[in-house]
Amino acid sequence: MATYTTEIASDKLVSDNPIHQRLLKAYIAAKPLVKGDLLEIGCGEGRGVEELRGNVNSYHGIDKIGEVIQNLQNKYPDVQFEQAVIPPLSTVPSDHYDTVVSFQVIEHIENDRLFLEEIYRVLKPGGQAIISTPNIRHTLSRNPWHVREYTGKELINLCEKIFDNVNAKGIGGNEKVWDYHEANRKSVNKIMRFDIFDLQHKLPAAILRMPYEILNRMNRNKLHKQGGQSVTNIHHEDYLVTDHPDQGLDLFYILEKKA
Repeated sequence: MATYTTEIASDKLVSDNPIHQRLLKAYIAAKPLVKGDLLEIGCGEGRGVEELRGNVNSYHGIDKIGEVIQNLQNKYPDVQFEQAVIPPLSTVPSDHYDTVVSFQVIEHIENDRLFLEEIYRVLKPGGQAIISTPNIRHTLSRNPWHVREYTGKELINLCEKIFDNVNAKGIGGNEKVWDYHEANRKSVNKIMRFDIFDLQHKLPAAILRMPYEILNRMNRNKLHKQGGQSVTNIHHEDYLVTDHPDQGLDLFYILEKKA
């Protein structure tokens, strides 16, 4: 049986449903935008290949976890998958892809500028990249798996140094989504009141990961037990793309390379 971290969020765990649907929304929103030859950086357990490959000529998925790549290759033997730690995208030639997608990845990358520069390099002229990442304005606690998180403006400033056009959007939600987020916020705050020395911001990330996983999983299970249908009835259609990034739980940016 697979073990799912709270960072991945699984469609197989009921308590993960609101997070899974939130992550899925980025792919649904990207569907009408992708075309041609597609590269996904951080393909995870396969949301991208499932949702997007029918809209493109070819799909190439990259992820750093070898087991994940092997499982995907077994499931989709006719699709190209690659295990790699990035940046750089050392195996990918320049001007090669019409579209690059990378969802919930940049926050894990130490050299975020090089990461974006590599995406720009491998895009064909006229191509576009679509990325998402958590909006720090709505983050409930420090996530020790993340190197950093961004405000909408911070990510705009970074992207504008590299790409020729930046269309900054966000992924927010309807009342069901924000009610769940508020319940989550209150529950997390009850846990964090015991951190009287603010250790979440003082201890090294590696030390915090195990307690973060335990407490996060307990919190999601608690919200499911208390909320019932308010957890299970959230669908990707309840998450909404907004034209203002700061109104989103996630930032959702469309980045263009001029022709």
